Amino acid sequence: MTGAAGSSTTGARPKEIETAWLLTLAAVVGQAVVWVLGSFVVDPTGLDDMASVSGAGAAARQLALSGGVLAVVLAVAVKMRAGRGWARAVLGVAGALCLVAAATDFSMSGTGPAAWPLLACLPDLLTAAAVVPMFLPAARTHFQTRPRRA
Repeated sequence: MTGAAGSSTTGARPKEIETAWLLTLAAVVGQAVVWVLGSFVVDPTGLDDMASVSGAGAAARQLALSGGVLAVVLAVAVKMRAGRGWARAVLGVAGALCLVAAATDFSMSGTGPAAWPLLACLPDLLTAAAVVPMFLPAARTHFQTRPRRA
């Protein structure tokens, strides 16, 4: 059963939260695809560039770190879906940063294939779009502070 605002009255998550969750999943999957393509496939590959500047070991550590960041974003998104307000704030900041990154990366890329800048920008735009439903009024009740135990 849903109320006038579209949120459920039986304890289910509001549709806005589910929308944000799906957009975040799409952003993480998209970022993983862009990460793999940019690191290993699209010339010049990120791995080759990093290895030539920092060495193979440092390049491998950087790739592992960037892959780890994707795992952390997914873990924070799980917490947001569970109703943690701090996770919504973290994802809000991440969405804003992704919007800035998309704007700067897109305006500075001109060396790759024509479709590459658009593909690489898509996960950042999805991350920014995921923030919008989290902050809509109908989603607010999902993030109400929970009573503290005595």
